[in-house]
Amino acid sequence: MGDFERNKDQIQNGVQAGASLVGRITVIITDAIGSIAREVGDFVTEGIEMREAARAARLDEKRVEPMDGKGSGKDADWPIDLDDIEPGELQG
Repeated sequence: MGDFERNKDQIQNGVQAGASLVGRITVIITDAIGSIAREVGDFVTEGIEMREAARAARLDEKRVEPMDGKGSGKDADWPIDLDDIEPGELQG
């Protein structure tokens, strides 16, 4: 085997190893980005759910008619449909 062929084989092996490394790193980065997107999406969903729960609680508080001045009474229009709430309706 000549020097040229040996050098060619070394270069070829080096390029293949480099390409394989880049491929593995790309898979790692792709998986990490997918995991980050999933976590951020879950966080946003939880925030939306907490906001809706707070809105429902405020609406429930406004719809309870006190009977004895202590805040106890009967509920009006229950259950609450959050789609029926107009923007700004709950702001005091």
